[in-house]
Amino acid sequence: IVTGASSGIGQAVARKYLARGANLTLVARRKAAMVELAGDRIDRCHIVEADLSDYRRAADWVDGAVAALGAVDVLVNNAGIQVVKRTVDTTFDEGERQIHLNTLAPLRITTHLLPAMIARGKGTIVDIASMAGIAPTPGMFFYNASKAGLGAASESLRGELRGTGVHVLTVYPGPVRTAMEAAGRAAYVETTASRLLTPVGDADDLARMIADGVASGRH
Repeated sequence: IVTGASSGIGQAVARKYLARGANLTLVARRKAAMVELAGDRIDRCHIVEADLSDYRRAADWVDGAVAALGAVDVLVNNAGIQVVKRTVDTTFDEGERQIHLNTLAPLRITTHLLPAMIARGKGTIVDIASMAGIAPTPGMFFYNASKAGLGAASESLRGELRGTGVHVLTVYPGPVRTAMEAAGRAAYVETTASRLLTPVGDADDLARMIADGVASGRH
C-alpha cells in the first residue's frame, strides 16, 4: 500500500515497486493520476480514491484492498500536506488538517493493519516523516509538529515490535524535488547561501533507498 501515490515521493515509491513486480494498492485523492501511473500494469493495482484527512475513516478502504490483492506486506504511510506561512497567518483549520492527514491518518491505518501483520509474523510499516520533525523550520508550526509526532510514534513502534517479525522503517527526508517542495520553497526569500547550502534530493533516489531499506530489514 502506498498512500499519497498520485504525486511526489509517493508516486516515485509506487513506480519503484511497480518496476520490481509488486502488486500495489494506490491511495490518493486524484484517481486519474493513479490510473496514469499504473498504465499497462493496471492489473497489478488496486486504486483507492480517498481523502485521508478524514482520519476517522482513513482506514475504511483497507479491507477492500486486502480482498483485492491479499495480505499487506508493506504499508508506506506517505500522504501529507504542508502549509508554509507565519503561524499567526495560518488558520487553525489549516493546521488541524495537517495534523489529521500527516499524523492521525497514518496512525489509524497502521493500527488497523498491525494485528494481522503480527499474527502472520511479517510485514513492514514505512513512515515518511521529515527532517522538519527533527530540525524544525520557522513558518511550519503545524507541519513540524505533525512530522515530529509521526516520527516519534514510528520510532517507538519499532522498539515495541522487536521480535515479532514486523519491521518499521522511519524515513526522514530533507528537501526533495516535488511540487510540494517547490511550493514550500517559494514561500521563503531565497538567498545565495540558501540556494548553495540547502541540499535537494531526487524522489526516485529516495524511492530506491526506501525499497532497499524495506528489502534489507534495516532501520
